[in-house]
Amino acid sequence: MATDWQEIARQIGLAIGQPFVMRGQRAVGGGDINQAFVLDDGTQPYFIKLNSAARLGMFEAELAGLQEIGRAGVIRVPRPLCCGTAGGHSFLVLEYIAFGGPDHNSVIELGRQLAALHRVTAPRFGWYRDNTIGATVQRNDYCTDWIVFWTEQRLRVQLDLLKRHGRSGRLMALGERLLESLHALFAGYTPAPSLLHGDLWGGNYAFDERGQPVIFDPAVYYGDRETDLAMTELFGGFPADFYAAYRDSFPLDEGYVRRRPLYNLYHILNHANLFGGGYAGQAERMMEVLLRG
Repeated sequence: MATDWQEIARQIGLAIGQPFVMRGQRAVGGGDINQAFVLDDGTQPYFIKLNSAARLGMFEAELAGLQEIGRAGVIRVPRPLCCGTAGGHSFLVLEYIAFGGPDHNSVIELGRQLAALHRVTAPRFGWYRDNTIGATVQRNDYCTDWIVFWTEQRLRVQLDLLKRHGRSGRLMALGERLLESLHALFAGYTPAPSLLHGDLWGGNYAFDERGQPVIFDPAVYYGDRETDLAMTELFGGFPADFYAAYRDSFPLDEGYVRRRPLYNLYHILNHANLFGGGYAGQAERMMEVLLRG
């Protein structure tokens, strides 16, 4: 289905308060879920994400998440302009940020600024709306008990999806045992509801032309800050200076290392739902480790 670029240009014009006359557009890398383009009028480029019209809610939630992080004023995110539908597509328009190479201080600033983001807190865990983690709906119903939140709105949701996808046996048995024993991992630790990026792996941060950190593609909610830190370690890890700067700014509880696989289990279960392959087996091994304590 052809993209209605003129309608997207019209809605950009409404968002910026003056006509936007499109001079060109080019495709760029946009990840596994969306198509991505840069649209410009010869002077001002914008970054555009496209998906099917049925995915508009995903873009509305992403726009709200970027606004939530942006209001904190401690780390840069692409400024969202608007989202909507054009023809058979949904779209999200973001500020275009030209990325550059980091210097020595860039990674240190990423650690410090993420720590500052995590110091932004709320009265309850969750968020005012659901969003997505990858292509999976992520529930964010407000809850005052973190263990209940993580059990019911993160792990159980993923396990139920796997069951509907035909998974059973050992994976489900381990999952039920784990859900019944989570309290042991939180002895002496009571997390605060911190503002989270929610999907912070190595593909969702970069540095602008001044070397300042930029984070994007969030799955925002308020939860235990350890979940963001855990995910940074899931797929190869961030540079050592990042972790040192974060811990200097906002020290971690000594039990973090024990809880880290619990938090990353959520993402591995989600990958099993989205991509299949060996992720279910990896999830089983992680649950075995957690159950052994």
